Amino acid sequence: MFDVSDGLTQERRGPRPGGVDTRAALLDAAREVFVEHGYEGATMRAIAARADVDAAMVNHWFGSKEGLFAEAVIDVPFDLDGLVGRLLDGDVGRLGERIVRTFLTNCDTAGGGVFAALLRSGAGHTQANHHLHDFMITNILAPVLRAVGVDQPDFRAMLVATQVVGIAVVRYVARFDQFAATDIDRIVTAVAPTVQRYITGDIA
Repeated sequence: MFDVSDGLTQERRGPRPGGVDTRAALLDAAREVFVEHGYEGATMRAIAARADVDAAMVNHWFGSKEGLFAEAVIDVPFDLDGLVGRLLDGDVGRLGERIVRTFLTNCDTAGGGVFAALLRSGAGHTQANHHLHDFMITNILAPVLRAVGVDQPDFRAMLVATQVVGIAVVRYVARFDQFAATDIDRIVTAVAPTVQRYITGDIA
């Protein structure tokens, strides 16, 4: 696996200029590095270099890479109630379209963002895997499907997640060229009918 610390020096860096918040800079840098390389591929030296601070500051502020990952990725707040409300605002027959479009629009804006960091880290980091499940299924998809009154809402939520997570892996993690460059409208048109069938179709 590519080590993002390759080529970095261990020289001690001076204080950040202009009173920049070192802790906030480390959190921002960590999110970027975890998105790019996942938990296993990220190193504290690489994160500190991205933040332009001494690597010792990671331990000072967060205790370990695990602690930094928890604050930078796991504990990032989301407006879940607002997101669920937006998904429910409209015709149930177009809920699949809203789910796919909302997911792609939010993730494209952030280059995959925290969601990509969780995907890259999930295989080697149990907490990230659990958080991804809670974020997608427990907090968003299952509540939405319960609210619209479909049968087997939890199973249907899992089926929807297979599409959403699959899109994320190909577009933001594996970055297959053609799919990563495809515009949102085309993906929504192609994928939304399948997602809608998982929501309201016959899955017996």
